[in-house]
Amino acid sequence: MPQTRPAERSELPGIAQRLRRHIVTSTTAAGSGHPSTSLSMVELLTVLYFGGVLRYDPSDPQDPHRDRFILSKGHGAPGLYAVLAEAGYFPTEELSTLRRLGSPLEGHPNMCRLPGVEASTGSLGQGLSIGLGHALAGRLDGSGYRVYVMLGDGESEEGQVWEAFMYAGNHGLDNLTAIIDHNGYQQTDAVDQVQPLEPLTEKLASFGWAARTIDGHSLDEVIEAFEWARTTKGRPQAIVARTTKGKGVSLLESAPGKWHGKPLPPDEEAKALEEIGAAI
Repeated sequence: MPQTRPAERSELPGIAQRLRRHIVTSTTAAGSGHPSTSLSMVELLTVLYFGGVLRYDPSDPQDPHRDRFILSKGHGAPGLYAVLAEAGYFPTEELSTLRRLGSPLEGHPNMCRLPGVEASTGSLGQGLSIGLGHALAGRLDGSGYRVYVMLGDGESEEGQVWEAFMYAGNHGLDNLTAIIDHNGYQQTDAVDQVQPLEPLTEKLASFGWAARTIDGHSLDEVIEAFEWARTTKGRPQAIVARTTKGKGVSLLESAPGKWHGKPLPPDEEAKALEEIGAAI
């Protein structure tokens, strides 16, 4: 089983800052992309990849015993690319090629073009079903790998997602963890205005999942939640992470509905990087 050296606890805030800087600079350079939905999941990705949770080896990305991470909310690709670069799958300098013609850093993740991408996503609502398939395969193979799937709260309104929740709960897939980035907004409006999900944690529990709600920007709570998921037996686990869309950049935080799918204007980049702090 591949095992990377986890970062020291004191290093995690700095890694989170670097991820936020990568997200801002890559999307601003591209003049397109989804920075706000990427920024909301930074602490979750930081702990997953650098907190000793996900077992992976950038030098052998197809190791059959690796853990799998699937980004179902594929429009958050700038966040995924940032963490893959920091993890060593490709040089961080290549982040500046986001969405350029010929670059493997496409607008949505493409598993055929970029090592470390486990599923080609972007058509929302499909990632949990893909992860469920990986989890079932691991059970059949007797492998010890775990599967982590991150969903957006907007896509969690879709029926396919709840079919997957139902199946995983009914079959006790305890090697599967769902992470819901509950930042409260989707493309057209606030989630509560489009299709309210609450009481989300209770609904997931009724589908046979072990479920808990956390502050998705608290590194301590994220660390504790992943440890809880790892040690939960007999049921799949759901971590409902309350987050802020555009976290760390005041302009994006102030109007999350307005900035869906829009990069920062170039003249706002310097201010955003100052707010984030930490030089790359």
